[in-house]
Amino acid sequence: MEVRFHVFHPSDCVNDVIERLRKARGHNISSVFLVDFDGVLQGRVYLQDLISAEGNTLLKDISKKTPWVQEMAPRDEIVEVVEKNQVPSIPVLNNDQVILGVIRYEQLVSIVHQDALDDLQKMVGVSKDEKALSTPFFSVRKRLPWLSVNHLTTFLAAFVVGVFEDTIAKITALAVLLPVVAGQSGNTGAQSQAVTMRGLALRGIRLRHKWRVMVKEGTVGLINGAVIGALCSVSVLYWSQSAALAGVIGVAMVIAMVAASLSGAAIPMILTALGQDPATSSSIVLTTITDIVGFVSFLGLATLFISQLG
Repeated sequence: MEVRFHVFHPSDCVNDVIERLRKARGHNISSVFLVDFDGVLQGRVYLQDLISAEGNTLLKDISKKTPWVQEMAPRDEIVEVVEKNQVPSIPVLNNDQVILGVIRYEQLVSIVHQDALDDLQKMVGVSKDEKALSTPFFSVRKRLPWLSVNHLTTFLAAFVVGVFEDTIAKITALAVLLPVVAGQSGNTGAQSQAVTMRGLALRGIRLRHKWRVMVKEGTVGLINGAVIGALCSVSVLYWSQSAALAGVIGVAMVIAMVAASLSGAAIPMILTALGQDPATSSSIVLTTITDIVGFVSFLGLATLFISQLG
């Protein structure tokens, strides 16, 4: 927040204001703010309106209402107000509506950019404090806890595969195709998660929109799953010459991609509802869910139709 900004009284005339601005030699002036004798915000006058008005015009006659934020407003709220109103700067007021400072758009862009970088690291279990040239021991201390959690979650997926050990032993082609199902469902979940997290970060969606988001992502997953499943079935049919195996992986792909889309949307919203940062290692959780659902759907269907596959 900048504490140096230009304020004038509504009864000041244009000529006086322009002269004072010229003497101040201020840079990057896009507007001035109007306050009464108690410092309470009354409005703003944009520079374009100022220079095009007659010299004896009073500022109150060319002023416009301006959005503002409270001094303790969270960062996300400030970004939302600026994005919604498309203003170059926004005043910060105290409880008495007295202007304390100004936040400029370019400052917000820098903050949002840094937040995006921090979220990118937190999604994969890396602390925002870690830099590219951090010491190895610092990086290990920051990364190891979440890698330990990931170690446990990968064993859950391995356990699921182990449950279907007999099926895989009879149809070895299933082991070859497992990464295909897991990879497609993982990418699907990542797409859904990225869109949902961006919506939450920019206040494009709220928790009250959860069902709309879930229906939309479920529909996207179903359509994409049907298309990718059909393509995968054709590929497997050509490779294995087994219509049953092609059908199993096609249906499993649809199930896995729908579940992945729903999970990618649900995880950030659940974390937000619990008061947690939705970026916090959500990719680790999502990968575990998509792997397990993908393996269960594919191997479960294969077990159900094993007589046709054999």
